[in-house]
Amino acid sequence: MAGVGRRPNIVFIMSDDHAAHAVGAYGSKINETPHIDRIAAGGMRLDNCFCTNSLCAPSRAAILTGTYNHVNGVKTLSTEFDARQVAFPELLQAAGYRTALVGKWHLGHGGVHDPRGFDHWDVVPDQGRYHNPVFIGMDGTQRTVPGYATNVITDLALSWLDGLTGDDPFCLLVHHKAPHRNWEPDAKHLGMFEDDLAVPDTFFDDYSGRATAARQARMRVADHLRIDDLKKILPPGLTRDEEALWKYQQYMKDYLRCVQSVDDNVGRVLDHLDERGLADDTIVVYTSDQGFFLGDHGWYDKRFMYEESLRMPFLIRWPGVIEPGTSHDALAVNVDFAQTFLEAAGVPAPDRMQGRSLLPILRGEHPADWRRSVYYRYWEHDDGIHHVWAHYGVRTHTHKLVYYYADGLGVPGASDRTYTPEWELFDLGADPWELRSVFHDPAYASVRAELTAELARLQDELGDEPYHLQESGER
Repeated sequence: MAGVGRRPNIVFIMSDDHAAHAVGAYGSKINETPHIDRIAAGGMRLDNCFCTNSLCAPSRAAILTGTYNHVNGVKTLSTEFDARQVAFPELLQAAGYRTALVGKWHLGHGGVHDPRGFDHWDVVPDQGRYHNPVFIGMDGTQRTVPGYATNVITDLALSWLDGLTGDDPFCLLVHHKAPHRNWEPDAKHLGMFEDDLAVPDTFFDDYSGRATAARQARMRVADHLRIDDLKKILPPGLTRDEEALWKYQQYMKDYLRCVQSVDDNVGRVLDHLDERGLADDTIVVYTSDQGFFLGDHGWYDKRFMYEESLRMPFLIRWPGVIEPGTSHDALAVNVDFAQTFLEAAGVPAPDRMQGRSLLPILRGEHPADWRRSVYYRYWEHDDGIHHVWAHYGVRTHTHKLVYYYADGLGVPGASDRTYTPEWELFDLGADPWELRSVFHDPAYASVRAELTAELARLQDELGDEPYHLQESGER
């Protein structure tokens, strides 16, 4: 299938909740990912790639459509995706690409919610399960496939690839369930990480320097992990701090064991491309749908605009185009992915898309007009599990402004709750772990004004309506 001057194949591998700081190429201190790192060694690592809404379904909708969630309609986990809207796989398919999706979809099933623009799709219902996963095929039937999900997804993806004939390029989406909660490793990796892992410096964070939302969130390793997360009974006689550290070790070791299986299977894909003589003609991307807290600030999960949740790993290899072993600090967002794939394939992007092709960045350029800020909005206010407050904000290379705008928002089952809107401002150079908001510090008055104006500008540019306080009508 290789050929000189042909349009590139695309293999887009995406895991679920794989934090950048659990990737070797990003300097992980707790694990090694040699196969994922092969992509970085052969291409580029983006050091400032961010999601626009740190939740599985909203991020996936943004990636497919190249639009923010107020445009594609998937603002929360409970809003399903209307797959009739234009997305990059359908445009590639119309341009002659063979297209396939295998693994996690998580955007609804049946009718208008099923994947579109794919010659073949085989997806797990909802979150899927780790062992003996169930798959939904294009005919709507469900079947159980024996084995471990990460291996099975790779098996099915490579089987589709091996069935292709002819010289037309292909676009293959390999979307893993792992390492999503509740982190069930396979037998091969169950014995890894016997020694205690390093504990984040912010593990015992008391949230004193942040808005009330940080203290109210219920995703603390010490308090909110369940028995099905830990898979072991807490030993007796531990102090509270010792209990927290014990839970951290159980959580993180299973999380990293799941990551190790993902890494092994990324290696299988890369080896397969080599063996088939496809590597030189194929763009390979590894990413995750968002970041994740790995005990940082004492948390697991994501949702917040804090760095560990906001940041996505993004590693890309394209022989002959991207210089091997490079990195770039340009601000990238997940709405850029669709236009990047389309431009690489020579397919025009529709005006509806709101990102920007990353190809100039991938060539090592530094465009003078590249974005200097990114916009984020988390819509799912105070859900019944994690209780993270709705917020939006703006991040530049040096600072971050966040607004928790929850005043007056109704929450089922929590009508007695009161929410006071609050702001946070972080100096990312002086305070990279975001431990102390300087929003009310007079020394940051000019930064506060500049970022407030930039937030309004981005909302106007993107067409996202700011939240209006119900009583005052102010923004």
